[in-house]
Amino acid sequence: MALPIITLPSSSISSSSTTLIIASSHSFNSTKIKPIPNLGFSISVTNFKNPLLFYSQRVKRLGRVVAKANLGLTYPAQVDSHKISFTAKDTDLLEWKGDILAIGVTEKDMIKDENSKFENDVLKNLDTQLNGLLSEVSAEEDFSGKVGQSTVVRISGLGAKRVGLVGLGNGPIGSSSGYRSLGESVASLAKASRANNVAVALASSQDLSPELKLTTASAIATGTLLGTYEDNRFKTESKKPSLESVDFLGLGAGPEIEKKLKYSQEVCSGVILGKELVNAPANVLTPEVLAEEAVKIASTYSDVFTATVLDAEQCKELKMGSFLAVAAASANPPKFIHLHYKPPTGLVKSKLALVGKGLTFDCGGYNIKAGAGSLIELMKFDMGGSAAVLGAAKALGQIKPPGVEVHFIVAACENMISGTGMRPGDILTASNGKTIEVNNTDAEGRLTLADALIYACNQGVDKIVDLATLTGACIVALGPSIAGVFTPNDDLAKEVVAASEAAGEKLWRLPMEESYWESMKSGVADMVNTGGRYGGSITAALFLKQFVNENVEWLHIDMAGPVWDDKKKAATGFGVPTLVEWVVANSSS
Repeated sequence: MALPIITLPSSSISSSSTTLIIASSHSFNSTKIKPIPNLGFSISVTNFKNPLLFYSQRVKRLGRVVAKANLGLTYPAQVDSHKISFTAKDTDLLEWKGDILAIGVTEKDMIKDENSKFENDVLKNLDTQLNGLLSEVSAEEDFSGKVGQSTVVRISGLGAKRVGLVGLGNGPIGSSSGYRSLGESVASLAKASRANNVAVALASSQDLSPELKLTTASAIATGTLLGTYEDNRFKTESKKPSLESVDFLGLGAGPEIEKKLKYSQEVCSGVILGKELVNAPANVLTPEVLAEEAVKIASTYSDVFTATVLDAEQCKELKMGSFLAVAAASANPPKFIHLHYKPPTGLVKSKLALVGKGLTFDCGGYNIKAGAGSLIELMKFDMGGSAAVLGAAKALGQIKPPGVEVHFIVAACENMISGTGMRPGDILTASNGKTIEVNNTDAEGRLTLADALIYACNQGVDKIVDLATLTGACIVALGPSIAGVFTPNDDLAKEVVAASEAAGEKLWRLPMEESYWESMKSGVADMVNTGGRYGGSITAALFLKQFVNENVEWLHIDMAGPVWDDKKKAATGFGVPTLVEWVVANSSS
């Protein structure tokens, strides 16, 4: 069966070709691709009967084996992904056997009567079996069910070895983020006690509708999976997580909830890929390695994906002057990535594009990032948009939503400094012919996105969502936990915000004030790439709008804040769940 991995124009099979071609799974003889220095693959295959196996050996999986382009002799350890089984059961709390019985409680659930006994029936019955131990411990530790509170007691006489109470505050009914936090707390309790199996229940699950029980179990499973995950690829010592199974009690049972729990695991696999991509340093994750990750997704889910990776010469043929100018200073060549999802069966009713900013490192160019607050040491996360796009692709390759076609597009490169780099004052020409005067080389992400958005429109899509760690201004406006949303289309805004709420991620729509475009006008070109000091995230969105066809619905997400968790000093995987929810909502499932 033919492997739909890479496609190239016929003129590219020459000394300037830098893209690996895998045409089929049949044997082939003596194939050579000669590279330009610093521009890509060097391949030589003779009488090799399984090119896919050969390719999987040559293209090294990030975090599983080593990256080809490497500095500092740093190699990520080979890590086997940790699996947790999730099961929904009708078992009574008092009969469940295992390491920890974790119960989510609201402040209302913790109310006691005049005899210091719980009024909540679930807690009252459990406390009776424990001879008042729960009420006694909660009083001693001043546990009132507030968000962030938890307590665990060792018990005997029941099937569970420990009982834990986890605070839900005033009650997160309908809140995916609240139940996701409960899952994270469950993961922490399991880690602290090295528990192998845990049961999760709610003290007031009777207040949930059947639909809410499904979404609640899904959110808790997501929080538990991601709370258990640790990226230890670059640590010399690490412990393997102990948690192996989680049972859900009182939230229903049967194929519907099992399907929902499977969906959560598939989304989480994409989130974890997103985290790994952002966490990987620039000396490991180059544009070429990012492209290899995309090709890996296409080969793993070849029933629904094809992949195209363009090199610098091919981007030049497409007149991507804006993208190529950003890449010009780096010794690591740019790669333009296009993953194409088509459902395995049925008609396509909706065509979507997900475009992610792919700066694997951003030093700022000649407007170099310098001094406290520049965050140059964290600029490996400037490809967070592309990580979200590829993470969503991996999840959707497993979910396989029907009736929707999706294009995943990343213009991957580095923004560095050298004699070949773009300078302030240079004028660039994007692939739609519009000209840009560069007044700040550190406003480079929008330059790469310009050509990526044009390319996306040329795929004949109906809607585009782009994600980018685009502006510090958005962090100033919304803080580290909320991404900004910009779109001229109210219906699309409602769709994506609804998807983010279902996913438990935070978005806030900001205005696209057209009068601010005055600051983006150039005296010598069509536009400059940065405006005045104020409203920087708005003028950035207005810039991107110039490269989207008027008949295409478009929404921009500035995720500069939530891409990174300062407390954990690690990537969040932000954007993946929202993108997956949005695509599924646009499918015919």
